Amino acid sequence: MTYLVLSAVFLAIAVALGMFAARRGERVPFLALVAGGLALLALTAVFDTVMIAAGLFTYADAHLLGPRIGLAPIEDFAYPLAAVILLPTLWFRWGRNDDR
Repeated sequence: MTYLVLSAVFLAIAVALGMFAARRGERVPFLALVAGGLALLALTAVFDTVMIAAGLFTYADAHLLGPRIGLAPIEDFAYPLAAVILLPTLWFRWGRNDDR
């Protein structure tokens, strides 16, 4: 299994749950999603590059697409995108307390 397939499955689950929540009327402001997404992508690029350069982990080149941002393979950026979709969905579903 390649890292792309693993990332795609994880991202597909997050998108499906996000679409289900949006269908129920639970929406997060678009600007908040964009700002959070850009921040997570930037942090992923910086810290993955630092951790790979420090030798904390490596990737098997046979399982990668090839493109990288810094030293981080492009597949690593699916996880922050999934987090931007999934975490607000979970927050609205289970974390909100409107009965204060």
